Amino acid sequence: MSTSKRQMRLGAFIMATGHHIAAWRHPEAQADAGLNIDHYRELAQTAERGKFDLVFVADSPAGWDRAKDPEALRRTAQGAHFEPLTLWAALSQVTKHIGFVATASTTYEDPYLLARRFASLDYISKGRAAWNVVTTGADVSKNFSISGHPAHADRYERAEEFVDLVKGLWDSYEDDAFIRDKESGVYLDPDKVHLVDHKGKFFSVAGPLNVGRPVQGYPVIVQAGASEPGRELAARTAEMIFTANQTFEDAQEFYSDVKGRLARYGRRSDELLISPGIFPVLGGTEAEAQANYDHIQSLVHPSIAWNILARHYKGIDLSGYSLDDPAPPLPDNTELNKSRLKLVSDLVSRNNLTLRQFYLAVATARGHRTVVGTPEQIADAMQTWFENGAADAFNIMPPILPTALTDFVDQVVPILRKRGLFRHEYEGTTLRENLGLQRPPNGFVVQAGQQQVQAAV
Repeated sequence: MSTSKRQMRLGAFIMATGHHIAAWRHPEAQADAGLNIDHYRELAQTAERGKFDLVFVADSPAGWDRAKDPEALRRTAQGAHFEPLTLWAALSQVTKHIGFVATASTTYEDPYLLARRFASLDYISKGRAAWNVVTTGADVSKNFSISGHPAHADRYERAEEFVDLVKGLWDSYEDDAFIRDKESGVYLDPDKVHLVDHKGKFFSVAGPLNVGRPVQGYPVIVQAGASEPGRELAARTAEMIFTANQTFEDAQEFYSDVKGRLARYGRRSDELLISPGIFPVLGGTEAEAQANYDHIQSLVHPSIAWNILARHYKGIDLSGYSLDDPAPPLPDNTELNKSRLKLVSDLVSRNNLTLRQFYLAVATARGHRTVVGTPEQIADAMQTWFENGAADAFNIMPPILPTALTDFVDQVVPILRKRGLFRHEYEGTTLRENLGLQRPPNGFVVQAGQQQVQAAV
């Protein structure tokens, strides 16, 4: 049993110009970041210099609905950006250690094509790929040939089948299936190639995949849902959870609940890493940090403010309200992102927010935790959660990019290291090794072994 001290894991959660809704307007932001490969190269290399475990970009099949709010469309920088697997394949060639997490939807993707792309990324990056499994809360069905956005429960039922099928496809070839013996002329052992022959409620796929078994066995499986079905899916299939928690108590409850579900799936607590998002606003003093926070909040245009509110108050007429009126209760009749709805609803009710306070609270990090302070105070906040059953890792959400990531690496990471909480060097060559996760065995090999044991009894 290892006696080494438990180490914090760090991810850089990248939104092109920064996580704040108005980041692109800040003097230090890269305004064209979403489609600027040099910008992303700098971010990946900065995160690797800080010995981060991974970089992550959120993604959705959705575009911006110009008909609903053309004025807000004029003022947002979050509509156009790279497709993540393409981006990560490029950046894997200018880095050596950092992992790459790409979001892909189980509602709007095909299992075979997704399995193929992620297996390819794992080879191209030499074992640094991860899949953030999402069911897609937003209704983007108009961009796809399906008859409407599926209900929440149906999306998760499909996701359960989807993830199992993708893992089966990744197991199509055993690790030693490729012989490649030039002298004998034998390239492949057909007995070590497997069909999934899957026929389920949502999918019918024969296989095999036309990519060898990924370097890591499976790319690391990440999940982000915190609803009841989301927690159960994560407990059964995920190896890391990206979560949003506003309070220490909520984070502890989530951590305890999800970890407590693992045993019934034959899993240990350390096989699932829980990673809350944190939006750090740094300053040399508390006053400087607060001034930095106030400045970026001042950049939110009124049309963006009202657009934020309209997205949360779907079906409610806000025309009679001013921004200084108390925020009314949020509607709860959504089939979209249930866990995020609960988080922001609790935020409004717990703090008795006005509409202005509400939009400012979510303009930063969309419900993730915001911490404003000195580098020591940011480190203190992270250490408290890490050491008290609320987090194994953190998804760092820089307000402005590239400068806020550089500041975190240069100012906060050294404090975490000095306290013995974070690595000085990478532990391995793959993302799994750096996260302390085991390489999974091939499911077909495990099944064959079990059948042999049963036959011998």
